[in-house]
Amino acid sequence: MTPEGRDKLKEELARLKTERPKISKEIGAAIEMGDLSENFEYHSAKDRQGMIEAHIRDIEGKLARIEVIDPSTLSGDRVVFGATVVLADTDTDEEKTYQIVGEPEADATKGRISIQSPIARALLRKEVGDEVKVPGKDGPRTVEIIDIRFE
Repeated sequence: MTPEGRDKLKEELARLKTERPKISKEIGAAIEMGDLSENFEYHSAKDRQGMIEAHIRDIEGKLARIEVIDPSTLSGDRVVFGATVVLADTDTDEEKTYQIVGEPEADATKGRISIQSPIARALLRKEVGDEVKVPGKDGPRTVEIIDIRFE
């Protein structure tokens, strides 16, 4: 995972932990209303509490297992984790730029693709000038690697 991805996970964890006291207050207020068997507010707050606690455990687990790699400290002439890759479609000459990142920080709309994605797997260990078949929504297409940067 990149340092940016780790920082976003930490921010999300901090935000979720601030939700805990709010939900405890909601549960307390719902308990004061009486009969819990048909108390919608109580069951709703308990469900939210369970989802938040599960999400907190998930993020803490990810943070405990991740290896942080700063792409700006990398170099080389092959596509690896953290690389920013400029591709040109060999049929249309349309260029696209992707950064290969960890799964939790992937966002295709921002040009950040997961290292586990089919496109990233096809690009790994390739060099500038290589033509690579990558999957696409209309079937496989061939792209040429125009540039590899580490930023």
